Amino acid sequence: MNWQDIREIYPDTWLLIEAIEAHTEGDKRILDKISVIDRFVDGQTAWQAYAKVHREDPDREMFVFHTDRAELDITIKRWLGLRGVR
Repeated sequence: MNWQDIREIYPDTWLLIEAIEAHTEGDKRILDKISVIDRFVDGQTAWQAYAKVHREDPDREMFVFHTDRAELDITIKRWLGLRGVR
């Protein structure tokens, strides 16, 4: 499914979603195909579920969003790590 379809099916709710197909354009992550893992009444519970699933399977690409968002704006932040700098 895409985000617009999901918003129609799950109005005004928090969702834990998984990217089934995705790609990167510049610093943006674009989710082409999405699956809903679960729905929640509040964001805190959704994030707790995210943490649990992530611990069990850290390779899954998952996100928590509320369906009041018209678009998914996912910015990739890249960190430059410096080792041995004191």
